[in-house]
Amino acid sequence: MDDSILVTIDDRVARIVLNRPENLNPLDLPLAKTLIATLLRLGADSGVLGIVITGAGKAFSAGGDLRAVNAHAGGPAAAFDELAAHANMVVLELRRMPKPVIAAINGVAAGGGFSLALACDFRVMAASAKLKQGFTSNGLCLDGGATFHLPRLVGLARAMEIAAFDAPIDSGQALDWGLVTRVAADDRVVDEATAMAQALGQRSLHSFAWSKRLLGAAYDTALAVQLEEERAGLVDCVSHPDGQEGMAAFFDKRPPTFNRPG
Repeated sequence: MDDSILVTIDDRVARIVLNRPENLNPLDLPLAKTLIATLLRLGADSGVLGIVITGAGKAFSAGGDLRAVNAHAGGPAAAFDELAAHANMVVLELRRMPKPVIAAINGVAAGGGFSLALACDFRVMAASAKLKQGFTSNGLCLDGGATFHLPRLVGLARAMEIAAFDAPIDSGQALDWGLVTRVAADDRVVDEATAMAQALGQRSLHSFAWSKRLLGAAYDTALAVQLEEERAGLVDCVSHPDGQEGMAAFFDKRPPTFNRPG
C-alpha cells in the first residue's frame, strides 16, 4: 500500500482517508488500485463493523486526475478507459460490501469524487461542502456509477437537471434533494460519520447486508423474483446467530446483542 490512502481502525470502525490533499485528492490509477485492495481487506476483516471514507485537507475528492490522464502514453481515451475500469471495480466493491460504508464529505466532491460518494451507503456532508458532477461541464458523460445511483437517489427528472446544468449543490440543497443523509458542522463531519457507523455496528450486520443486497436489486428484479429473494433472506437471517439473538431478545424483553465474534 502507498500513502495515497491512509487507513485506521478504531472501536471497530475503519477510516479510509484519500490522502493527496495538495491536489484535492484526485483519483488516479494507483489510488484506485489501492482503494480496491483496501475495501477487499476491510470487507474480510471480522473486526471491522463499518467504514468511513473521507478526504485529507479541504476536499473529499475533486475527481479524476486529469494531469495523469493527459500524460498517459496512450492518450486521454486510453487513460480514461483504464481508470474507469478500476473505478468501476471500486464501485462494485462498495455495493458488494456487507458492512455499512459512509462518505464523510468534508469538502468539495466533484467528478469521480461525486460518483464515489454516491456509491457509498450513506453520506454525511460538511455544511460548507459542495457537490458538483463536473463531467458535462468538461464535455464528458457521468461515470463511476453516477448514472445508476443519481436517479435512484433523486429521481430521473432531478438527475437530468444535475447532469444537464451541473450547478454546484450546497449542503442544504443536497439534504433537501436526498443526495446526503445528514449535514454536520465542518469540524464534526468525520465524527458524525463515525458515530453513524458505530450506531450501525450495534445493529445486525447480517440483516444490514441482506437489506443492502435486496434493496440494491429491487429496481431491476421482477416482483416474483424479489419475493423469493426476500423469502430466502428471511430464512437465512432467522437461522443466523443474529436472527436467533434477535428472536430471543424479543421474547426476553431485552435489547439484543448482535455481531458477536464467531
